Amino acid sequence: MLLGVILGAILTVAGAYLFDSSSGRAPNGLTTTSAGGQAPLVNWDVVSNDWNAFTTNVRDSVANLERSLKRHTG
Repeated sequence: MLLGVILGAILTVAGAYLFDSSSGRAPNGLTTTSAGGQAPLVNWDVVSNDWNAFTTNVRDSVANLERSLKRHTG
């Protein structure tokens, strides 16, 4: 079930990205009016910023955990 949920999320994001890219709605520096007045389904700049913040937080957490384990194990 977990694999199905993960696969479904990946397919959903990939489908939205493909639709935005193929319809000219992807954020490519153009205004909303140049894409037929329709905004992209997903604001990919926000997704990118959130993903970068998430990965930075995970890296920091792993580094803190490693330091903590090294302190306790000597």
